[in-house]
Amino acid sequence: MVLLFACQKPVSSELPRTPVAESKPEPGVPGVFANTVNQLDNYWYQGMGELNVYDLAQNRYQGIHPGEALLVFVSEDFLTDKQVKNDRYQNPNSTPILKTNAIIRFTTGIYDYSLMTSVFTPVKTAEFSHTLKVTNTGQDWCGQVYSQLNLQGRTYHYLLHSYFETEADQTNEIEATLLEDEVFNRIRMGWQHLPTGSLLVIPSANFLRLRHQPVKAFSANLSLSAYQGDDFKGTDLKVYTLSFPDLQRRLEIVFQALPPYYIEGWIDTYPSAFDGQLRSTKAKRRTTTLEKYWEQNANSPLNAAKRAALKWE
Repeated sequence: MVLLFACQKPVSSELPRTPVAESKPEPGVPGVFANTVNQLDNYWYQGMGELNVYDLAQNRYQGIHPGEALLVFVSEDFLTDKQVKNDRYQNPNSTPILKTNAIIRFTTGIYDYSLMTSVFTPVKTAEFSHTLKVTNTGQDWCGQVYSQLNLQGRTYHYLLHSYFETEADQTNEIEATLLEDEVFNRIRMGWQHLPTGSLLVIPSANFLRLRHQPVKAFSANLSLSAYQGDDFKGTDLKVYTLSFPDLQRRLEIVFQALPPYYIEGWIDTYPSAFDGQLRSTKAKRRTTTLEKYWEQNANSPLNAAKRAALKWE
């Protein structure tokens, strides 16, 4: 609620818009982004991960708390029956996806929060109109919560494990509709296809968790326009807005209109817990880099320098 081509060092804002011609797709992953625009195949299938670090100001309790967000985008092959990553390439029920791993960390008072959401969205949108799976975990000093959505036919199967007595362990079925958690993937795959107008939307797992709302679809008004605000800088920026009247909530996602459609940040306004005052979570992109991060696990000076350059703590 992600991954690509490696570079020598992180860059503070922009990455090259023209992919390297000699880069090759991962084995078993066909180029399929051609159904969008501007050769996104060449960008997403370079065998690298795209790491985006954001400065975060998080609405929680009766205040705004400092933190960071990390969005990792990566292309993978995904098994549609087991709904897990295709590791062995022995199962024919496989489709290419764009995956988001979104990690949010912030501190309240003397204790901190760590939230992670993974979103698995097929890029062959003509064959798969919905995201296949979303998982979410939340840890704070009170305890842990785990939730999962799996697409099964025309419904999402929902699973929750919570340390709260009023929530405890739950399973449910929800009619499939747009997931807020998949919007970032949809933007990166080609924002021209984002839905607008009135629609039932399942809010993000993080929002539902922090506000202890039921997991269901809420009526939302969706709009897409040129960005006119002052919080984000850049040329040719777009903003995708999701307004939820029943939740008194307005989410604005600001992104670049040119490929590969970097997400500059977001503003999420909703009533704070306890006092009900409207406050805004804000995230602003600080750095973006492309790395084979899964291979960079040694305690080496080079890896330490790369992590320091990301400034992700």
